Amino acid sequence: MILSIGCGKRPAEQNVVRLDKSPEVAPDVVWDLDEYPYPFENSSFSDVECLDVIEHLADIPRTMEELHRILKPSGLLKITTPHFSCVNSYADPTHRWHLSRSSFNYFCEGHDLSYYSSAKYRVRAQHMQFNGNRLTRSVISRLANKFPEFYEQRCAWICPAWFLYFELEAVK
Repeated sequence: MILSIGCGKRPAEQNVVRLDKSPEVAPDVVWDLDEYPYPFENSSFSDVECLDVIEHLADIPRTMEELHRILKPSGLLKITTPHFSCVNSYADPTHRWHLSRSSFNYFCEGHDLSYYSSAKYRVRAQHMQFNGNRLTRSVISRLANKFPEFYEQRCAWICPAWFLYFELEAVK
């Protein structure tokens, strides 16, 4: 089973539970993700898709713990969110957080501050996506993803990234 969080108008699919805050998009489950616990049993889903949602939520650490709870062991959490350097991160007044490539490392084994959360994940993929011309999408993207700390500290405001993509495996 896959949980699609913030599904919007995604059509119904077999083995996909569509969750959204808005009843107007006719999801399978209407739920405010700032309300805990989520209405699912422990280890219910093999995959959770959280696409362009996490930046809207009040408490990211609590959300990550709740998503960890409902994921099966080795279940995959897929997250997209605007990069902090993208104008979209600030243009939407409902965005509460402006995130970086390392934001979710805090929930991963071995991170110096991972003791702040009981949820543990393993990074399967991290990627900064760029928009614009061929140079930006190819050369700058490769360099930024190869040297993410340098990019975010020195270049992010010169050549802004568009969004971030993560795949995190639940460690249980």
